[in-house]
This record gives sequence, C-alpha cells and structure tokens, in this order.
Amino acid sequence: MNQKDLEKLLTELKSLPKETEWVEFKVDHYHSQEIGKYISALSNSACLHNKVKGYLIFGIENETHNIVGTGFKPKHKKMGNEELENWLARLLNPRIDFVIYEFQYSGKQIVLFEIDATNNTPVKFEGIDYIRVGSYKKKLADYPEKERKIWKKSKDYDWSAQICKGAVIDDLDEAAIQKARTEYKNKNSHLADEINNWDVITFLNKAKVTIEGKITRTAIILLGKDDSTHFLSPSVAQMTWILKDEHNAEKDYAHFGPPFLLNIEKLFGKIRNLKYRYLPDNTLFPTEIDQYDSWVIREALHNCIAHQDYELRGRISVVECPDALIFANVGSFIPASVEEVIKRDAPLTQYRNDHLVRAMLNLNMIETIGSGIKKMFQKQRQRFFPLPSYDLTHTEVIVKIQGKILDENYTRLLIEQTDLDLTTVMLLDKVQKQINISKDEHRFLKSKKLVEGRYPDLFVSSKIATITEEKAMYIKYKGFDDSHYQQLVLAFIKKYDSATRKDINELLLNKLSDVLTAKQKTEKIARLLSSIMAEKLKLIKNIGTKKKSIWVLNEDNSINSKN
Repeated sequence: MNQKDLEKLLTELKSLPKETEWVEFKVDHYHSQEIGKYISALSNSACLHNKVKGYLIFGIENETHNIVGTGFKPKHKKMGNEELENWLARLLNPRIDFVIYEFQYSGKQIVLFEIDATNNTPVKFEGIDYIRVGSYKKKLADYPEKERKIWKKSKDYDWSAQICKGAVIDDLDEAAIQKARTEYKNKNSHLADEINNWDVITFLNKAKVTIEGKITRTAIILLGKDDSTHFLSPSVAQMTWILKDEHNAEKDYAHFGPPFLLNIEKLFGKIRNLKYRYLPDNTLFPTEIDQYDSWVIREALHNCIAHQDYELRGRISVVECPDALIFANVGSFIPASVEEVIKRDAPLTQYRNDHLVRAMLNLNMIETIGSGIKKMFQKQRQRFFPLPSYDLTHTEVIVKIQGKILDENYTRLLIEQTDLDLTTVMLLDKVQKQINISKDEHRFLKSKKLVEGRYPDLFVSSKIATITEEKAMYIKYKGFDDSHYQQLVLAFIKKYDSATRKDINELLLNKLSDVLTAKQKTEKIARLLSSIMAEKLKLIKNIGTKKKSIWVLNEDNSINSKN
C-alpha cells in the first residue's frame, strides 16, 4: 500500500468501535512475545468475523483512538541475530502472511501490522493459539466454542480448489493430460467410449481436476507444466528424493516438480528396491524378497501429496536409507491418531485438500478414500515385516517403512499365528521397536503369551526358538530364573566363606538379561540378596555394616545342609 492507501485505511480503522476484536491499538512497543501472541489472536479473530485481515497498530490510544505516535521501529529490531519479522514468522504455526508498515499520519509516526486471517486451522504462536474476547487477548483453548467455529469455517475453505488467476489449458502438460485420461478410463472402464469423445475441458471437469473449465491449484500440481508453478506462489509443489548411506551422509538427491502425475514415477524409479535375504532357516523363511512392497511406496508418496499443507511452503521428501524409506510432508495429522484411522477404516469427515484428494481418486492414484493407511499396515504384516512407523510430534507427518526384519521372534510369531488381528500385531510391533505400551495392553499380550519380560522392558515371546544358536541368543536376552543366580551366589560363598556386595555384583552383572539397564541390574541383585535369599528362603545372612555388606551362609537353616 502507498501513503494514500495507508492513510485511508487508518482513518477507517480509527472510526471502528473500541472493542473490535480484529483490530488492536497500542501506544507504544510491547515485548516481542506479546506481539506474536497478538498476531495469533487477531488472525484467529479476523477469521471468526469473516474479515480478510486483522490489524495491530502502534501510535494510537486504545480508548480514545487519539493519534499520539510511537517510537517503535520494528524493522530495526532484532531477536538475537534474527530480524523481528522473520523471528515472528518462524514461531507462527501455521505460518500466515503479515506485512509491517511504518509511515507518518498527521505528523506522527505510526506502525501498522496487516495480518492475514487464518483459513485452515487456528494460528498458534510458540505452540499456543490465542483469540480476542472484547478488548482482551485470551487463550483459544479457554473458548472451545470459538475454536470449533474456526475449524468449521476451515471446512468451507479448500486451498487445492482455488482458481489460479490467469492460468489456461496451455499451462498444463499434454503428456500428463493424456496419462490422466488413460487412468480415468481405467477407473471407469464402462465409460471408455464416451470418455474418448470428450474434449479436454469436459474431461478435466468430469475428473474434478478443473472447475467449470477454470484451472485450479489441483490441476497445476497434478498436470501442470514445470514452468507453471508460479501460479501456486508463495506455496511450493516439489518432491525431493535423497539417498543416504549407513553413516547418514547424503550421497545423491533429485528434485521433482509438477506434473506430479508423471513425476511420481520418476521419483519411484530412483528408489533402489533391493532384494532382502533372510537369515538361513530351512523351514520358515523364503530365500529372498524385495525390501519394499511397490504398492506401499506409492501409497505413502500419494498420501504425502494429498495431505501436504502447501501453504506452509515446505517440500515433500523421500529419504532412502540402507534399510528404510522415510516419507515426510508438512502439516499436522488431522485425524486423532493412526490407530483411530485404522480402527475407523472409513473416509474422514474432513480433508485438508478435498479437491486434490477427489481428483487423485478419479485419476486412479488412490484406490479408495480412507483405507490406504490400513492397507499399508496389512501389506507389511503379510510380508512379516515391521509395520509403518508414524512420527506426529512435529509440524509434519513422518512415515518410516522398514526394509529389513528388526526382531526374528516377531517375524516367526506372525508366520506361526496368521490369525492374529491387526490391533494385536500393532502392539507387538511397538514391543519389537521398544515403544512403551500401556499396562492394560501389556496384560492383554501377556495373557496371550505373546510377550515376556518385566514391564515396561518387554520383548516378543520366542515360542519356536529351537535352533541351538538361537536358544543361546534368546537366553542371553531373557536371562535365567532367580534360582540359577541363587546357586551361583551360594557356590561363591561356600568356596570363599563370604562375599561382599562388590563380589556379588562382579559375579552376576554380566550374567543378567541384556534387556535390563545397568540400574535395573543393580536393583535386581539387591532384591535377590535381601528379599529372596535372606528374608524368604533364609539361605544367607548379612554380617557386615551399613557401609559394607558381607554375606555368609546361614548355617542355622536346614536348607543349607542340602546344598
């Protein structure tokens, strides 16, 4: 905006009522954190009031709207080594556009923040979302009805369905359009002859790629020419493949832009789907198998494209490690949890990019809406491989697909018990990955004799570990019964007449189960000595001091005469 536009806007804002929830007047500079909170509150409030923008203005009294000027110069202020504007933008999630204007009005210095209203999700600053209630700034969590209204409004807005102004059919790739028509016919084979007679516009409208012949952002992402991405600016549509070695060092990479319909296959071709050879076992394992199921790779990549929050200006990434593929797309995971998606096994009530998802379904990129994630889990289970791992702790969704066996007991169990339901397999998968499960879940698995160990340090039960070398590994992991350790301690004391706690630690520490931590091993020895051998069985007694324990045989106990 120029000076005239700014003066006109400020005159209009000054004429508003004092408690306008999408405009805030301040006399002078507040702490930088407070500015960030106000940006969050004003963006969310502007959304609720159906405003395109919210405003934070310095140099005007809030109560009287008198012009007093300000000494605040935000474009010269830094947070550490970072400019204030960049610092604020970085801590807002989702990121929204705001512009800072510094200008003179009636001879006074004015600072005006022009803030975009949110249109997807409530805007947070440093992880907390705010709202304006009257003339006060409040936490949005304290006003759930306002939060629900923002989410409800977001359902009416679909970034992927917006029209790209100035874009025409020539901005779409001819080969991609032809590929799209072929896939649409494969999806609707009963209409093949009719589809052949449709012109390009009719076909794209029918496939829900365009809207009334107008080019949508969906059309650019899936079918657009490489040089058509400026229609999406400032959003980004790019996929990146990265190859890493066993030391996590980057060895190669490649970037892919639109048309995604064609370039998905180019990215897929970069992934080295090598043969994975199982450890020798003549009866249970096949000789070799592909590291990854091709359908799972494509589904994971398609999910990234469909659910990416393009307004966050991030890139979809596929990182290929020696034993795993890691897929990542920016944006929160809208459902409550992965478990909820699998349990529900039905279309969601809300999609971030509904128009894009519908188009991908029509172009045969997605088989059915709502069941893809569950099918990925089922595919991995059928291959007796670890299940997909989802990391939802950041502002992105990260999915890891393992290309190797992590725990042979887990694999053998799946081979032996093919009737295990998917929920049970998911719990076993957590156990093999050493992810904590609840006590109720532990009791359930234990009742089925599927896990062993002391909660929370569990491991998948080995019911068929009959090969000699496997038994040795299993016993090393599981540990012996307490009676075994008792006999070792008794033999030591009989030979040397007594044993200090240090002697017993040196005797037992390297013989205890590897599933225990160093602290847990020490605690187990203490429990073994005092609780089991001394108090319950009365095999030994402590004749030492508080500072130094000395254990000897309890000659008064008849049990010792048998040993």
